Amino acid sequence: MLKVSVVVPVYNAGPYIERCAPSLLGQSLGEDEYEIVYVDDGSTDGSAEVLDRLAAEHPRIRVHHQENSGWPGKPRNVGMAMARGEYIQLVDQDDRLAPEALERLYAMGSRNGSDIVLGKMAGSMVGPSPVFRRSRERCTVEDAPLIETLTAHRMFRRAFLEESGLRFPEGYWRMEDLLFMVRAYPRAKVVSILADYPCYIWDRREDGGNNSEAEFDLAGNFRRLRTIIEALADATEPGELQDRLLRRLYRVELMRSVSEPFVVDAEDEERREAYELTRPLAVECFPPGVTAGMPAVQRLRATLLAEDRPEALREVARRVREVRPRIEVGAAGQDAAGRLSLRIRATLQHTGADPLALTGPLALAGTEADGYVLDPAFTEGIEGAEAAGGLPVPDPLSYANGEVLVHDLSRNVWWHAEDTLRPRVESLEDGRSHVVVEGGAVLDPLTLAGGEPLRPGTYEVWLGVQVLGVGRRPRLTPADAAQRVAFGPVPLGGTGRTVRVDWSGRGGQLRLVVTKPKPAPKPVAVKPPPTGLRRIYRGALRRLPPGPRKAVRRYAAAVRRRLPGRR
Repeated sequence: MLKVSVVVPVYNAGPYIERCAPSLLGQSLGEDEYEIVYVDDGSTDGSAEVLDRLAAEHPRIRVHHQENSGWPGKPRNVGMAMARGEYIQLVDQDDRLAPEALERLYAMGSRNGSDIVLGKMAGSMVGPSPVFRRSRERCTVEDAPLIETLTAHRMFRRAFLEESGLRFPEGYWRMEDLLFMVRAYPRAKVVSILADYPCYIWDRREDGGNNSEAEFDLAGNFRRLRTIIEALADATEPGELQDRLLRRLYRVELMRSVSEPFVVDAEDEERREAYELTRPLAVECFPPGVTAGMPAVQRLRATLLAEDRPEALREVARRVREVRPRIEVGAAGQDAAGRLSLRIRATLQHTGADPLALTGPLALAGTEADGYVLDPAFTEGIEGAEAAGGLPVPDPLSYANGEVLVHDLSRNVWWHAEDTLRPRVESLEDGRSHVVVEGGAVLDPLTLAGGEPLRPGTYEVWLGVQVLGVGRRPRLTPADAAQRVAFGPVPLGGTGRTVRVDWSGRGGQLRLVVTKPKPAPKPVAVKPPPTGLRRIYRGALRRLPPGPRKAVRRYAAAVRRRLPGRR
């Protein structure tokens, strides 16, 4: 049996076939160990002929032609049915695989008997994801944040797909990946995460032709979202796990239409239409535990949505948009091996320098436990029962976290640095409190790229912060310019590279610049000029006036000193 079948749906791919195909054909996995299955969905731009030519040139390629179905779902299903490999890797026509992707993904899947293997993604369409903070040989949706990544560009065990009956919706069906993955994750007994090698390259197309960026009808989008929510609920039992998984759909897919920037910037008619489509899903599709477990500001939005207060939601969005991070960097140092150590402290502020604060601790109404209340200074004037009196915050550290991120600019890859950032509640001088995220971070250029040394290039350092349901990803730029200490360049032992640490990024952002000096030119043996040339040179020199004659001799001597092998 073949190890892997790569399934690629194609429709009017144009030049992007030629960008994708070499990455599939150039895999480190043996040529006789995998196949490439292209399913042409009725292309009219010559893509079908290109695929047939590729198949004639490469025995690993198989092509199936069919009438247009309108979206990638059916061609994916057909390709999965044609597949002969133990595992199936789904790839879109305009994306690429890194050279060792199939070999590494298959090795991880086969040694663990994995149903799904998630490979790290890179490219201009990809941001950092907590799922790929570290590699995990075996996990499930119960003990890993898999729900945070719902793209279907993954490797699946073929028998798992067949046994579970997993297929994509056919015809025009936006968000088909979400529907497929919310059904797949709960059924998977073993999921593996390969986070130390960027496997899948997802770049924005120059012509704007990515399906994920295409226009869509809003009403149809919400109908499909309801189907996705119901599918996830059907695949899980009521309880804490189901609430956590549904919370992601509420937070990411539903709440965006009542949050900034959309609800602040959209035209009135567009905003009203989105609200009228959003609220029924919020009220009808989510059990109480979903919103009850949200951090403070997200729960405030959910409460106002349930109470049918669109203007209050818009005001919350305006205020949240003004929240800014404040970053302090202390005790920076770099050792002889190039490791950079930092102490970082981050808080969130609104209305100038006023912290996003809490009042308390105090006894919370309706409970026997003490807790906090979201600062009335933030909620003042927002219409709504809870908002007017301050929103109860039983656990201010719920979902609070921080992480140090490093962005490889030339390759569009995000890496997670080693850090000990942790949230805590800190008292303020005026009797209020706020959540502080602080701790240490180590940026080791010899291991930062998934355990491997950083390649030559420029790396920007960012800070991800989540506090009270407000997330920010600022450039790591301390507010105090005196904290911006530069280091290097320092040799990176055994690599022939050096690393320089500076704050020359936009706004004074921390950067690591890794360089590899060019090798010194090889010595070139220079033969003395023939005797005849020496005689001509000396004769010409004697005919010069004394001043120019001395200048020529000085210049000739300097040239001789610079010649390899001359002193």
